[in-house]
Amino acid sequence: MPIDQQHEHERLQKDRGEMSFFEHITELRKHILRSVLAIFVVGTICFLNKDFVFEKMIFGPRHADFPTYGVLCGVSHATGLGEQMCFTPPKFDLITRELGEVLMQHLYVSFWLGVIGAFPFIFWEFWKFVQPGLLESEQRAVRGIVFICSMLFLLGILFGYFVIAPFSISFLAGYTLDGVVVSPTLDSYVTYMTMFTLPTGLIFEMPVIAYFLAKIGIVGSRFLRAYRRHAVVAILIVAAIITPPDVVSQTLVAIPLYLLYEVSILVVARVQRQQELAMNEDSSSVIPKD
Repeated sequence: MPIDQQHEHERLQKDRGEMSFFEHITELRKHILRSVLAIFVVGTICFLNKDFVFEKMIFGPRHADFPTYGVLCGVSHATGLGEQMCFTPPKFDLITRELGEVLMQHLYVSFWLGVIGAFPFIFWEFWKFVQPGLLESEQRAVRGIVFICSMLFLLGILFGYFVIAPFSISFLAGYTLDGVVVSPTLDSYVTYMTMFTLPTGLIFEMPVIAYFLAKIGIVGSRFLRAYRRHAVVAILIVAAIITPPDVVSQTLVAIPLYLLYEVSILVVARVQRQQELAMNEDSSSVIPKD
């Protein structure tokens, strides 16, 4: 730690006073309880609006009037591709095999929608717990982190919902064998919808994760550039798994993921430049003057 930052850290500790272990636990519990309360409130609102949540949101990608299908078909005609990008999901019924499956899935969906809806508040509570332990210079370096992380997470959720989910549901529901009727369970459908959205929200946090890894010296921009080709292959594999087997849909998914990787490289490079500048200033400040 540079000398000036060390002095600043000691001054902040003296001003605030050292908190004991149990005081930290008590403070953390307050933030956790407020976060749980936010999830409960948003989840309850979703639970009370069952018809809208399931018919319009959860079951939306299985309907032919879902916005993604119309937008892709319009783009296909506008670019002269004709009907190549026009598709709709096949009709299929959802069944239940257990007596309480509908209720359990209703609770499951309400909980995860509560987490998604309350995510900005949850991260804000986490930041309030962590922030007092940071130096003023460190707080300035991550200014706006709550807004950035929340926006990236929600953008990832929307990308998974409006892009990955329609492609994947259309492909999986249309992949059949002779004599086999596709009638997935409600549990399997909701599980796949969760897989299409929540992990994507976390993947969109890639630039933020790269920032903190660069801060502690685990990842460098040179390393990310050296393995760019490997990253492209991994991204194409992921896109091929979660989309139908056609080039257009795989490209639509792979491009945003690759852009996130390139943004991560820029973020890491900026962190390294700032660290090198701070080290140079610190070394020049300790050189004795004549």
